[in-house]
Amino acid sequence: MPPARSVQSPGLTPVPSADAGGRKPCYHRVLLKISGEAFCKPKSFGIDSEELQLIAREIAAAAKLGSQLAVVVGGGNIIRGAALSEQGTITQATADYMGMLGTAVNGLALKEALEHIGTPARVLSALNLTSVAELFIRGRAIRHLEKGRVVIFVAGTGNPFFTTDTAAALRAAEIGADILLKATKVDGIYDKDPVKHADASKYDQLTYRQALQRELKVMDGTAFAMLMERRIPLVVFNMKRAGHIAAVVSGQAHGTRVTAE
Repeated sequence: MPPARSVQSPGLTPVPSADAGGRKPCYHRVLLKISGEAFCKPKSFGIDSEELQLIAREIAAAAKLGSQLAVVVGGGNIIRGAALSEQGTITQATADYMGMLGTAVNGLALKEALEHIGTPARVLSALNLTSVAELFIRGRAIRHLEKGRVVIFVAGTGNPFFTTDTAAALRAAEIGADILLKATKVDGIYDKDPVKHADASKYDQLTYRQALQRELKVMDGTAFAMLMERRIPLVVFNMKRAGHIAAVVSGQAHGTRVTAE
């Protein structure tokens, strides 16, 4: 597939440059959204040990820069609530709760992997899972962040009919994150699927309004609206490339940046 053309939307502020050496954080508090599919090999399910260790190493490297780092994990590698409900036997509400439990499985695995390599982490759940995770309380999450712990949010918003994208936007607003990073399997936002279309064009920068008008299916509309209202910038990038989380946290331009204006 030939390299994608780059599209620059006019009138947008450029991404801040990293400091010399790229070793200092550009953002005080960061929320990272990771899909469940990142925990497994392509076209497979469950948790792959190599993929889990890769994610943990990348998050640990970003945390060492000094930013306070929180993570929202998806659960699509364990169960897809929407697909399950479409089969007709299980209602969507119940299927969504099952999906929330899938995110808890991933969150616990990520916590163990992080602590195995010396990065302290805590799992906070929107559902009451006190045997394995702390119940989400905003003040508690902020205290963990201030103590240098990676905070992993699981169980979405705790309510059915909301995606983990919306949960990421909600948690970013609640903890006062300076930016939301969305890790994907491609290196940004395109005008169409770059896997299927060789002539797909990648956007370097966009506004939320432009993304909504062009119906770019990167996050659901509820998440976009919340981020736009709270003026929280979004960077969509490929996490599977070594060093990209730390690079974005240090202010380097990777992927696509979406802003309120």
